[in-house]
Amino acid sequence: MKATETSGEDRRRLKARQTRTALAAAALDLILERGLNAVTVEAVAHRADVTRRTFSRHFGGKEDAALDFTREDGAAINAALRARPACEPPLVAYRRAVRDWLADTRTPGWHQLPRVRSLLALIDDEPTLFAAFERIRADVQEESVRIIAERLGTDPAKDPGPGVVVGAAAGVLTAALRQWWRGGPESAERLPDLVEQSFDVLLGEVALAAPHAP
Repeated sequence: MKATETSGEDRRRLKARQTRTALAAAALDLILERGLNAVTVEAVAHRADVTRRTFSRHFGGKEDAALDFTREDGAAINAALRARPACEPPLVAYRRAVRDWLADTRTPGWHQLPRVRSLLALIDDEPTLFAAFERIRADVQEESVRIIAERLGTDPAKDPGPGVVVGAAAGVLTAALRQWWRGGPESAERLPDLVEQSFDVLLGEVALAAPHAP
């Protein structure tokens, strides 16, 4: 491929990425300003200065757009999981991948975004927002299972191990996130600590159960 063709493709990808980011930001801002039910897809597209058709090329609905940052961070966690040393046990690797995500200052996670706590709080009250959040979480976890399976050299369709590890670890992260976003302003800087404490609880329960296993 010629250099000019490559640079043209790169520009198109950058433009698409910028458009997606603008739509996600517009959806987030409008929902927080007006409430979920008062926001239309057309309003989101107008705020981002694109057409309704352009919106549909990127997102299935306003909820998906507003929660796109959670998909991005799920991808960041999975990228960190892939990069963990192969010698680490799967649960340890997942925990450290989450730690790496939380500590990344180059691309700060959504927990550091302004007003994100207000949006996350809506998840408990808005069924369509909750459904979108669960879809995104399921997609991210499915990729995590594939990564763990590759680390173990196993088939996740036949071996329940990768799914069990991801289910437990992702559940710990979700529990810590819920405690964080329900905790009020005083917990604003505590998410990394909450995540570590939550993983300690899981590992403590596993250790307690081990001597009693048949």
